[in-house]
Amino acid sequence: LDRNPCGSSSGTGAAIAANLAAAGIGTETDGSVVCPSSTNGLVGIKPTLGLVSRAGIVPIAHSQDIAGPMARSVADAAMLLNAIVGADARDPVSAAGEKHRTDYTKYLDPTGLKGARIGVVRKLAGFSPDVDAILAGNIAALKQAGATVVDPVTLSNLGKYDDAELTVLEFEFKHDLDGYLGELPASANAPHSLAELIEFNVRERAREMPWFDQDLLEKSQARGPLTDKAYLAALTRSKRLAGLLGIDATLKKYKLDALIAPTAGPAWTTDWINGDHTAGSSSTPPAVAGYPDVTVPAGSVHGLPVGLSFFAGAWSEPKLIAYAYAFEQATHAREPPQFRPTLEIP
Repeated sequence: LDRNPCGSSSGTGAAIAANLAAAGIGTETDGSVVCPSSTNGLVGIKPTLGLVSRAGIVPIAHSQDIAGPMARSVADAAMLLNAIVGADARDPVSAAGEKHRTDYTKYLDPTGLKGARIGVVRKLAGFSPDVDAILAGNIAALKQAGATVVDPVTLSNLGKYDDAELTVLEFEFKHDLDGYLGELPASANAPHSLAELIEFNVRERAREMPWFDQDLLEKSQARGPLTDKAYLAALTRSKRLAGLLGIDATLKKYKLDALIAPTAGPAWTTDWINGDHTAGSSSTPPAVAGYPDVTVPAGSVHGLPVGLSFFAGAWSEPKLIAYAYAFEQATHAREPPQFRPTLEIP
């Protein structure tokens, strides 16, 4: 209970793990569905951008924001995905997703890994000997389930778009949050723009920012409009390097159906002074590309859950769900939480 449930969908993750509901909705820009799912021992599906409407989500960046199901099993997550997929007039991008809509429960096949070619992105592992040991067991389980595992696989352009991603987020956060807050009624006792939010935080600093600052908000406010050449160049660079020249190129090069990597490290202790100190993450490539990412419980480190992520190209949810379900049925790695006050390490 003194460890961090990861964010930003931390409440959803903790609530589903604790049996307060059967399933829930997380929202992700980069990691906010898959990280809390991994940390809380859940299945999380971060869909392709456009498969689920973004309307109503408090925005960070429209080129990456998406909602997705979080649940205790792949079957529950697939059923919830069925319920939330569809075109929405409030989000034009969702029209593309309507063309790919299907019944995702049809892909809950325990033999779904037979004949699949799965690549291991080793550069997204290696941050923890304990997690690497879990990954080794996962690979053995994949092979036992009939998959061909290509290990290692070099994910093209990994890390080359991190700066571009941040630039895009800073531009889009200002534009998108201004639009979201601007739609609030004039009578609402709330900020109606990012500038007003920053002013409020400064005015109420003692209550609003006792430990952390608003550096990212201020950097975003300083950015120009979405017609700015710096934004357009960063958006093009990040999407191409992560997607077409990244995940797509890697799948083609190695003749793969999907890529895998540990989703994240085990939960870290909550630190109100220094903030998060995470170890390991594989969410960025599919998040930046706008591609799907499915995490499944893969094992535990001293009783702390760790997930395995399956990701591939756009609209590949059906096969990723099939692989995730077959892996889940082969391993049954999820352990119910014990609600211990702290971690007792011998």
